[in-house]
Amino acid sequence: MFGGEALSELLLKNTKANRNRAVPVVRVSAEKLAAVKKALSPEHRAWIDANGFKAGTGALLALPGADGRIAKVLFGAGSGDGRSPDDPFAPGTLVSKLPKGIYRFEGRLPRAELAALSWLLDAYRFDRYRSVGKPAARLVAPDGTDVDALKRISEAVTLTRDLINTPADDMGPGELETAMRSLARGHKARVSVVKGGDLLKKNFPLIHAVGRASDRAPRLIDMSWGPAKAPKVTLVGKGVCFDTGGLNLKPGSSMALMKKDMGGAANVLGLASMIMAAKLPVRLRVLVPAVDNNVSANAFRPGDVFPSRAGLSVEIGNTDAEGRLVLADALALADAEKPDLLVDMATLTGAARVALGPDLPPFYTDDDKLAGDIARMAGAQHDPLWRMPFWNRYDGWLDSKIADVNHISEGGFAGSLTAALFLRRFVANTSAYVHFDVYGWTPSAIPGHPHGGAAQGIRALFAVIGERYAK
Repeated sequence: MFGGEALSELLLKNTKANRNRAVPVVRVSAEKLAAVKKALSPEHRAWIDANGFKAGTGALLALPGADGRIAKVLFGAGSGDGRSPDDPFAPGTLVSKLPKGIYRFEGRLPRAELAALSWLLDAYRFDRYRSVGKPAARLVAPDGTDVDALKRISEAVTLTRDLINTPADDMGPGELETAMRSLARGHKARVSVVKGGDLLKKNFPLIHAVGRASDRAPRLIDMSWGPAKAPKVTLVGKGVCFDTGGLNLKPGSSMALMKKDMGGAANVLGLASMIMAAKLPVRLRVLVPAVDNNVSANAFRPGDVFPSRAGLSVEIGNTDAEGRLVLADALALADAEKPDLLVDMATLTGAARVALGPDLPPFYTDDDKLAGDIARMAGAQHDPLWRMPFWNRYDGWLDSKIADVNHISEGGFAGSLTAALFLRRFVANTSAYVHFDVYGWTPSAIPGHPHGGAAQGIRALFAVIGERYAK
C-alpha cells in the first residue's frame, strides 16, 4: 500500500534552501491572464499564445527556461464570475500532472494550507494488488503551514482509504481487528475484544445475531487511549466487512461495493489516528462491531425478535438493515459511561445518498451547539457535511406489534432519518451525541479525492474535538 508516510514525503518544509530550488507555480484566473502575461518575457508570452492557454479551470502550462527545464508553471483558476466558487483543493491535482521535481506556490493562493493538504490527498494510490505509478512532484509548504499537522491528516486519510479499498477477502472481522491492534500499538492504546459466542455471554445479542451466519466470527473491538480523568470522547464505527443483505439478499449490482460497508469503522479509525497522533487531551474510546452479514442455515430472519444490550426487544423488519443493529449494542455500551461526546459513523442508508449524493454526508444531533460547531468546521476544513433533523413525529414509524421496536419503518419515506431515530433510542444518557450517515466512497475522482474509499467528516470532527478539548 502507498502509506501515509510515503505521501508525507511529498510535502517539504518551507526553508530558504527548498524555496530556492523549487519551480514557482502561479495560480491565474482568466481575468488576470493579460496582467500576468505582461510581466513575462516575450518568449513566454508567445509560448502561452502558441499553446492556447486561456487559464480555464484546472488548465496547466509549463513555461520553459533557457536551459530547457521548467521555469514556471501557470495553473488556471477559471473565471471569477461567481458561478463556480473556488475549490481550495483544486491545486492538489497538480501533484499528478507535474513531472518529478520540487515546486512552490507563488503569489496569493486562497486557503493555502488546504491547497497543500490536497497535494497530499490527491497523490494517494492504492497499490496493494498491482504496481501503479506514484506521483513524484514535491511541494514546498506555503508560509504559515503546519507541515506536521498536514502529514498527520494525510496518514489518517490514507489509513481510512486503505481499509475501505481492501477487498472483503482480505478485510474481514479478524483483519479489521488486526488493523485496530496495529494502530493501538503505534500509540500505546489498549484493545480488548469480545468474540463469537462470548458476545451472547457478555450481552451483545444484536451483534451476534447479525454475524452468526459467517464462518468469520463476529466481534466487538474496544480500543481506549488517554488519561482516565480527561474528557471522554467515544467513537463508534459500523464494521460490516461485507454485506450480502442476508436473507433479504441484495441484487448483484447493489452488492458489488459492499466491501465498503465497514467505511464507518475505517473513518473512526482515521479520526482516532489523528487524535492520538496530535496527543489531544482526551480519554478516547473506539468501539467497532465487526461482522459479515452472510447467508447460511443459521442466518437471522425477517420477523425474528432479539433482545438488545439496552434491554429493548427488536423486531427484524429486513436483514439488509443490519448496520443499525450492530451499532445499537455498541452505542448502548458507549452510552453507559456517559461520555462528553459520542459519535457514530456508518455507511448506513441508500436514502442518504438519494437525498444528498455521495459527497455530502448527513449528520443528526439534538445538540444545537455541537451541530453549529460541526457545520462551521466542515466549511473551514472543506470537509462537506449537512445537518438533518431528528424529526420526532417519525419515531412512531418504528413501532412494532410484537416487540419494543422494529428496526425499520414501513414504506420508503425518510430512510436515513428513521435509521437515525432507531439509533437514538440506544443513547439515553449522553447529551452530546451525533450520528453520521457516510457513503465512504468517491465514485468519480474530484480534487483531493481519488476514486475509491473516502474519508468523510473526520477532518471537520477532529477540528471540533480539538477546539472543544485542546485548551
